[in-house]
Amino acid sequence: MKNKKIERENVTPLLSIKDLKTYFRTDNGLVKAVDGASLHIREREILGVVGESGSGKSITAMSVLRLIPSPPGYIAGGDILFRNESLLTKSQKEMRQIRGKDISMIFQEPMSSLNPAYTVGYQIMENIMLHQSVSKQEALNRAVEMIKLVGIPSPEKRVHDYPFQMSGGMRQRVMIAMALSCHPTLLIADEPTTALDVTIQAQILQLILATREKVGSAVMLITHDLGVVAELCERVVVMYAGKVMEVAYAGDLFNNPTHPYTMGLLQSIPRLDGTGERLKIIPGSIPNPTRMPSGCRFHPRCEVADERCTVEAPPLVSPKPGQWVSCWRVTDGDRSFSSPEDCMNKQETKGGEANA
Repeated sequence: MKNKKIERENVTPLLSIKDLKTYFRTDNGLVKAVDGASLHIREREILGVVGESGSGKSITAMSVLRLIPSPPGYIAGGDILFRNESLLTKSQKEMRQIRGKDISMIFQEPMSSLNPAYTVGYQIMENIMLHQSVSKQEALNRAVEMIKLVGIPSPEKRVHDYPFQMSGGMRQRVMIAMALSCHPTLLIADEPTTALDVTIQAQILQLILATREKVGSAVMLITHDLGVVAELCERVVVMYAGKVMEVAYAGDLFNNPTHPYTMGLLQSIPRLDGTGERLKIIPGSIPNPTRMPSGCRFHPRCEVADERCTVEAPPLVSPKPGQWVSCWRVTDGDRSFSSPEDCMNKQETKGGEANA
């Protein structure tokens, strides 16, 4: 399913996030972790959400499940629709019925997400028994089936193991088994291969893809690895400093990126066919979350920004079907750069003028 473009723009989304604002009150001021983000995911789609650390990817996912710690966090505005019903108006009891059954999540750190006091089998059984009317023995049998499905050997034995008795890769497989045990409609995978070696990373990603095919879930894959996105995802959302910068089909995003930030991300990837040139980087760093810049959040690092970018935030507009971009140059119809190379050349020229 590599980079398949699914032409179903008019289909009602499974999940729709509209102008989401998730803030945190801190001693240093108000942190606008997600500030007006909008995105959607369709049935059985694999959507990649990418961006640097601090861009708001994980907070967006936690907001969907209403797992934002309060205090200090709270959802200040916007809406989250799942099957056309707002999740923000649901009671905590209703959300407990949705979590793990309709929407499941694979968290970044399996060791901190699994309870060390209980066997992995019990923890999978707990989710099954919470959402389905089955006996304890039936739940145990299902847990064994799920452990076998995710490729853990000797499932009848390993179902009785504790998390500390398993390797990092095995624990992550358990997290996948738990997340998929009730056949959710939407699976959120938040950096599912963090802290795993490269070989295990590939196995886990292929496992998510294969298991998702059997279960029929849509997947929201949160990652900073653009290689993974290119391999697995159908559409991509690029986030920066709590905002959505660009949304596009994966093939379009990699072959013809539109936002300067997206171009910078692609330019910073080491290439196997490189000619020994110095690796291009995005200048500067992500802004302090308590002191966000005015205008476009990316303008302090964008060397093709003009005065308007510094004072007025660009809207998220659609230059063509399936693509959304938040950039004044796109809104105003400026096509003075149309590729990563053009953008970087403009940056280098501008940088040279500044240093002259």
